[in-house]
Amino acid sequence: MTKVQSYLFYEVLRAVLIIVGGLAMLALLAQGLSRTDLILENRQSALTYFWIVLLGAPQVIALLTPLALFVAAVWSLNRIHKDSEIVVAQAAGMTRWQIASPIMRLAALCVIGHLAVNLWVQPMAQRAMRETVAEARADLAAALIRPGQFTTNGDRLTFYAREQVGGELRGVLISDMTDEAHPTDILARSAALVQVEGKPTLLLRNAISMQLDDNQQLSILEFEQYPFDLSEYMKEDSELALKASDKYLYELFFVDRTNYFELKDADALLAEAHTRLTAPLLNIVMALIAVVAVLGGDFSRKGYAKRIAYASAAAITVLILQLVFQSTAADNPTLNILLWLLPICVTVVLSYIYFGRGRHLGSIERPALDIFHGPRGVSA
Repeated sequence: MTKVQSYLFYEVLRAVLIIVGGLAMLALLAQGLSRTDLILENRQSALTYFWIVLLGAPQVIALLTPLALFVAAVWSLNRIHKDSEIVVAQAAGMTRWQIASPIMRLAALCVIGHLAVNLWVQPMAQRAMRETVAEARADLAAALIRPGQFTTNGDRLTFYAREQVGGELRGVLISDMTDEAHPTDILARSAALVQVEGKPTLLLRNAISMQLDDNQQLSILEFEQYPFDLSEYMKEDSELALKASDKYLYELFFVDRTNYFELKDADALLAEAHTRLTAPLLNIVMALIAVVAVLGGDFSRKGYAKRIAYASAAAITVLILQLVFQSTAADNPTLNILLWLLPICVTVVLSYIYFGRGRHLGSIERPALDIFHGPRGVSA
């Protein structure tokens, strides 16, 4: 690239990084607020919380990159064009492609990065996030052991401990509602969390178990030690269900036919697969819309507010259509072709509009030409 092209490239790149960073921070902050239950309810560390939020960053950045590229390209090109730097480049003999090529090269890099995130980074991050969340929510000991508070695990188990001294709980109450017809209440002087054959178990000492029998008579049993198995209450949380965003591309195209839920959502998974492949092409579309908006018309020192407004509406329309097509394709697989036609057709039309007009950047006001060439018949 020439110095002028390098200047344009880095101007837009800097703006893209700033805008993506700012929007990603806002999106991650909003996402992080929805994850505060991991700390408040499951007593997880702040490190776990930030790790989960960080794992959500690839998906957020991939979604924001096309829009950020459009905003950055419009802002940078508008500023450069209003400062007559584009006019200078044109006067130096640069063609339409030479001036637009830094933006298009950056768009091509965004396409590659976006595709890499969609195909590999996002599934890995989403799976890691899903596993971390599942482990945090399955940490029944952390969720239950809150000295001085009544805590529950769904509607089946209520737990209370008066205090915790070291690794020992004192004054323990357990209400087990697994069998609604025969609920069981257990009182224990002390308890400790142990592992029995790899299963989390609460070892109760000096315990009393109270249960209503079939005749509604209270049955009381006393135990010197009583192992209370917690694994039965962790089954629901330990099952890891992967969503469409967590699957790799081949898993989206080739669903497990023996899995009822995957077979039921086969059309939605196929739409997600096509979206993964076509969404990166929107970076090219957004870059071309920005280029046509600022460079595709006549030069004006008054700015290009009207053209930029039309371009912004067009960019938003394209993004909305892409979401609409993905939603409709989830119900009708034949409509997946629309996900490909949208970016390809818009790219062809915009390329023809911009590059099909010849060598120069459109007509330029006469005073601007007089700066470089002087009046007719007089050498500059």
